[in-house]
Amino acid sequence: MRVLVTGGAGFIGSFVVDRLVAEGHQVRILDRLDSQAHPAGPPGYVPPSAEVVIGDVRDPATCAAALVGMDAVVHAAAAVGIGQSLYRVAHYVDVNVHGTAVLLERLAEGPGRPRLVMLTSMTAYGEGAYRRLSDRRPVPVGIRTEADVRRWGWEPVCPVTREPLVPLPTPEDAALGGRNVYALTKRYQEELALSIGAAYGFPVVCLRLFNVYGPRQCLANPYTGVLAIFLSRLLAGEPPIVYEDGAQTRDFISVHDVVDAIHRALTVSGSDGTVLNIGSGIPRRIDAVAHRLAELAGVPSIEPTITGRFRYGDVRHCVADIQRAEAVLGFRPRVPWDEGLAELVAWAQTARFRDGFFQADQELRTRALVSARLDPPPVAAQR
Repeated sequence: MRVLVTGGAGFIGSFVVDRLVAEGHQVRILDRLDSQAHPAGPPGYVPPSAEVVIGDVRDPATCAAALVGMDAVVHAAAAVGIGQSLYRVAHYVDVNVHGTAVLLERLAEGPGRPRLVMLTSMTAYGEGAYRRLSDRRPVPVGIRTEADVRRWGWEPVCPVTREPLVPLPTPEDAALGGRNVYALTKRYQEELALSIGAAYGFPVVCLRLFNVYGPRQCLANPYTGVLAIFLSRLLAGEPPIVYEDGAQTRDFISVHDVVDAIHRALTVSGSDGTVLNIGSGIPRRIDAVAHRLAELAGVPSIEPTITGRFRYGDVRHCVADIQRAEAVLGFRPRVPWDEGLAELVAWAQTARFRDGFFQADQELRTRALVSARLDPPPVAAQR
């Protein structure tokens, strides 16, 4: 199989390249080596047998040339980061939406019909799924505002009864309520890919990735995943900074499990035209994650700083329902949490890092996207 991996020098894309090369496939990488993701220049881990095209997917000629002879495409190239997307709106729309549109045009006009695996994001959901305590009925929940938190507390409440809610695994047919710019661009990627693929007859699979972690995350980029941001702080001898009260949860998935899902999506024909959650299915509290990282990094005495501040657009809980991915792809996450964290920490201790948290935080404060410390009311009832 001949596979083009856009963003193939990046965090997830590079592991996809490794897997495909190890299996004897011909791999071509298209990557513009953005300085925010690659501050030290081209990475040294790209396999010598992979063909590397340094260029931008937004350039039609470059994109068309990169697609020549390909049987499949993994579209991993993207601008990432929720906070930064709120003040670099044009950049995120250009890279994520325009870049995808250019790729789809070239696929539609090309002589072949390569299979497309599109990497999208759980951020499109906004808040995850919830049910009421009183009657166990599911309740759609919108994105919280600072006013909501001040009035009702950190946890979302039922918009009708104002009673506490219980988080549930979020299935693929849940409403897409994400409103930050990054979430919207990833949602548009999905809709464009599925629409154009159906119109022109090339197979498309969209993988909604939850919080991916592992080696090769850029520790100098303060807009990357929360685990990398926390680790950059710990390696600098500083405490991780936690918004809200630390009890918000996220679903973390190892990059190795994500690569397994991508590989299955490339080879399982029954997945055509589907959208699949790729996560662990396990919610993890952010304050507990910070503590565990400190222990594994050998600095258990460094306690996270719980700020009590609200960041615009942040969700409280979202965990993947992965039943569809299991049924369609045979996908199950296999990397144990502590094993995956230990691998990340071991790699980070030898990697280039920079603690840029306060720079990123100041950008958000300047634009009034982070609140002062809040003192919300306590949860009205126990879950």
